[in-house]
Parts: sequence; structure tokens; C-alpha cells
Amino acid sequence: MLQLREIMTRYIFFSGKGGVGKTTMASATAIHYAIEGKKTLIVTTDPASNLADVFEQAIGHKITPVTGINNLFAMEIDPDEATKEYKEKIIGPFREIMPEDVLASINEQLSGPCTTEMASFDRFIDFMETAEYDIIVFDTAPTGHTIRLLELPVDWSKHIEESAKGSGQTCLGPVQTIQDSKDKYDRATNILKDPERTSFIFVMRPEALSLYETLRASKELETIGIKSGEIIINGMLPEEVCEIEFFKRKYEAQQKVITLTEEAIKKPKRYMFLRDNEVKGIDALTDVGRELFNGNLSSLRSQSGDVTSSNEFTVEKPDIDNLWLPRNGTKAIFFTGKGGVGKTTISCIAALYISEKGYKTLLVTTDPAAHIGEVLDVKVGSEPVKITENLYAVMVDQEEAFRQYKERTLNEAKGKYSEEMLTAMEEELNSPCTEEMAAFDRFIQFIEGKEYDAVVFDTAPTGHTLRLLDLPFDYAKQVELMVGYAESSDMKEAAENRFRAIINTLRDQKHTVFSIVLYPESTPILESYRAMLDLKEAGIETQLVIANMVLPEEVCRNDFFRNRRKMQIRYLKEIKKRFNLPMLQFPMLQEEVKGLGQLKLALMNL
Repeated sequence: MLQLREIMTRYIFFSGKGGVGKTTMASATAIHYAIEGKKTLIVTTDPASNLADVFEQAIGHKITPVTGINNLFAMEIDPDEATKEYKEKIIGPFREIMPEDVLASINEQLSGPCTTEMASFDRFIDFMETAEYDIIVFDTAPTGHTIRLLELPVDWSKHIEESAKGSGQTCLGPVQTIQDSKDKYDRATNILKDPERTSFIFVMRPEALSLYETLRASKELETIGIKSGEIIINGMLPEEVCEIEFFKRKYEAQQKVITLTEEAIKKPKRYMFLRDNEVKGIDALTDVGRELFNGNLSSLRSQSGDVTSSNEFTVEKPDIDNLWLPRNGTKAIFFTGKGGVGKTTISCIAALYISEKGYKTLLVTTDPAAHIGEVLDVKVGSEPVKITENLYAVMVDQEEAFRQYKERTLNEAKGKYSEEMLTAMEEELNSPCTEEMAAFDRFIQFIEGKEYDAVVFDTAPTGHTLRLLDLPFDYAKQVELMVGYAESSDMKEAAENRFRAIINTLRDQKHTVFSIVLYPESTPILESYRAMLDLKEAGIETQLVIANMVLPEEVCRNDFFRNRRKMQIRYLKEIKKRFNLPMLQFPMLQEEVKGLGQLKLALMNL
């Protein structure tokens, strides 16, 4: 696996659907190479990073030696810190030679929301410029956002080049202030496309949605000239522990997906069994690395001999009708959480539940790797599609949102501004930053709309959802970016009022409900708790926590699954204590939910 040449830094990217074990596989790989004597750095580009949780030590936005492993270093890119560094890198060289008003102008241009994305991306690219390490492992955000990250060097290089030919301005300031970036992005693009330097590893679960996502993402990468090198199929059920019918059927379903994967993807594959406990800490990660590289496939068990059932856990069932059903106006219900916790399935179940109570309901996904169509078994696009009598579904398609946003903005500007200004406006709208603004604009249209009684949001994984929810606050401060070239104070005031109304709606617990979805393990609990605190800081209160994929006690009849359930009970108690919120337990289902029939069966668990 991943045979290395001893000449230049090698880059290994781990990607895949949320919750498939990317961080575990990336960390185990980094440990393996460090033990081999190679100076290794692992970097996470996920805004909701779990590296520190997995390694069980503080890491943060600085290169940090990993305790207990020589030659291994780690870093979590912090978007806020990256933004400060990026702004200083651009403004710093001009401090002694530019007047204050010019510096203030550049600083203002660099205070827009898109600068955060650009800064994190630029920090990521920095690691492709260093020769300090033998191996750099990238633990990336879930697939949709990773694709976006890898497309950016191409998009930004093109935008800088086009702006240089035109007005010489970009949304991040004058071309000359970021011209060096273009050369850097071009070099990064060449490295990403070079299979001798860069390997892409897709991690997947033996589940239909995970296979679908892997195939889709692999094809998207190939369109920008990047070829994935290997597949890791993680979390396979060991056949010998699946004698109970519930798990036997899950095992058979997994085997079908594994067969389909082997037929559909003609690339090297690695296979990893599910363990009877979670993987965290250096010892457990080192064991995973040995399996991954030595190929001795085994399902490691806990060392503890105590497999008796722990104290069972009961909690009062929350009043979901009071939380979810509309009263006096449209209700917005957000489901957020770590990738892979089942947000999409829970969102679909909740939307169907509300619609069957007689309320006209819209299900919206803001995830770039959206799967509501696969769960509903209906093609879902950028305009609402009818699912049942009261249920509709739509996805925020970034490309379509960008096209509509650009067209609408230019049409509104025609007749108001000179041709020269319209040309400059179109040039700036072609910036990659505009894609984020456009997707955000489409998102808030659904919050503002009054056509539906309830709007259920299936969001992207936590870090990107928090970024999305930050945007009305950012744009309220930087309203000029949305108003563009408006000279009218009335337009600016209207935009400010719009963002203020959105912020008030998000904070209004009578009309907006935030529900965190997680499963009972350490990493999703820690990430979700941080998300709850971040939301609270913005004045948004979380009102419900949903513990998903809870193993039913009656099917845990052998040591392997008793151990897993015992672990879950321990974490269910922690969830209740840590979050102190109404808590809905949702069981692990025997089959992947696909289609209205299975969704209606799943409703029985609410």
C-alpha cells in the first residue's frame, strides 16, 4: 500500500463521506510512516476537526509533536487564525510604503466572508510548498467540501488571470497583492495531479450511500485531472458475530455492497473490520496501522473480560410535536452534527412525520454531497419536487445558485450603472467567493419564504454548517459585498434589514429549532458539544439532541455486540449529562432506509 519513493515529499489525501473513519485511517497511516522513520505531518482541513480527540492530546493551529510517537507531527487548520495570518501576509509588506487610507481600503476588502475560505485554503496550499517532511497526510472534510477545496487552486488561478486582464481587481483586493498566489496555486495544481507525488485514498463503509458517494466524488476529481489511488472499505461486520438475524441481514447487505464496489471500482482496496469498541489513542491507532499495512485482517476485541450488560439507560421521551410542529407561522427545523451520524435519514423521517400531521413541509439539504434523493428514492434538484401530498424536497445546488445569483444581480444593475461598471461587476461576480454567497442567498430564501408550514434543513457536517450560519452575521457587517456597487442608502438599509431579520429568525426558539444528531461515541459527542457552544455564542439555542444508531438490547446476544452496547450506554449517560437537553433515542435500523415505505416504517420509532 502507498509505496513511497525517497526523493520528495509525498502527499496522501484521505477523503470520503462523513463518518466513514477518514480521521482514524489517516491517523493510523501517519503513525505507520512515523514508526518507519519517515518525518510525517498530519494536517486536517476539516473546520470541525477531531484530530485532537483521536490522538487524545491538544493540537490546534500550530504544528505540534504527537506525544508517544517519534517523527510524527499534527496540525488542525483553524479558519479564524488562518484568516488573521492571510490578511497580515498581504497587508504586511505594504505597511511601510502605503498611506493609511490605502491600507484601510485593502483591509476592508479582506474583511469579507469569502476571505475565511480563501485563507484556510491558502494555508492548506502552504503545506504543498514545504520540503521539511517526507510524508504529509491530509485528513479532509467530508467529500463535498473536499472537492470544493481541491477545485479552488484551479478556480482562483483562473480568476486572478482574468482579473489581471480586466480591471485588476478581485474580491480580495488588487491583483498585484495576490499575484504571487497564482503561481503557488498553479504549482499546487500540478502536484495534486501528479500520481508520483500525490495519492488519494477514499474511505467508505460497506453501505449503498457510501459507495454512491465514493463513485460520485471519484468521478468529480477525475474531471479536474486528479485520480484516486485506493479504496479502504471500513467497518465490515465480522461474519462470526452475526449469527442473530438482525445482524445477519446487515452482514449480507454489507457483502452485497462490497461485491458491487469490487465490480464498480477497479482500484486497489483495503478492508477493515468493525471493532467492538471505538478507536482512539496511540495504541489503538498503531494497531489499526498494522492491519492496514500488513494485511492481517482481524476484528480486534476489547481486552476487558467483563461483557455483562451495564446498567440500562432510560430517559423521558421528548415532546417532538411541541418542538417540530408549526404554530403561528412557518417553522424552521435544523438538523446538524458530525458527518455520518445519520442527519439525512433523521431529517427525512422528521419531514415525513411533520407532513403526515397535515403540514405542508419542505425538506432542504445544504450539504454539497447531498443524499436526500437516495433516501427518498426520488430525484431531487435545485427546485422543490413533490414527494407526497404535503412533502416537498429541494437541494441547494451551488452551481445553479451561482448562475441564478449572477444573472439576477446583473439584471438588477442594468440601466443603473455604466457599461464599464457593469463589466467590473461581472468580473468580480466570477470570483470563486461568489459561489459561497450565492449558495447562502439561496439558503436564506427558504428561511424567508412563507409558502410552507415547516422547512426542515438537512445540513452539511458541523464545521460547514456553523460557517453557513455565521454568514448572516458576517454579511450584516459587510453588507456592501452583497449590495455590490449600490450607491443607494435605501438598498443598503434594505440589505441590512434582511440580514437582521434572518438573525432574529435563527434566534427565535418559537419559529426555529436546532436539533443535534450524534451517535453514542466520544468523537461525535465532543464535536457536537463544541457546535452547541458555538451556536450559543451566536445567540442560537439548541433545543434537542438525537442519539442515533443505538443498538437494541434484544439483539446484542454475544460478547462482541454486548461490548458495543455497553460502550453506547456509557456514552448515552454522558450525552444526557453534558448536553442537558431533551434527548430522543433512535435505534440502529436493520436496513438502510430507502424509499417512502421504509421511511414510514422508521416513523414508528419516534
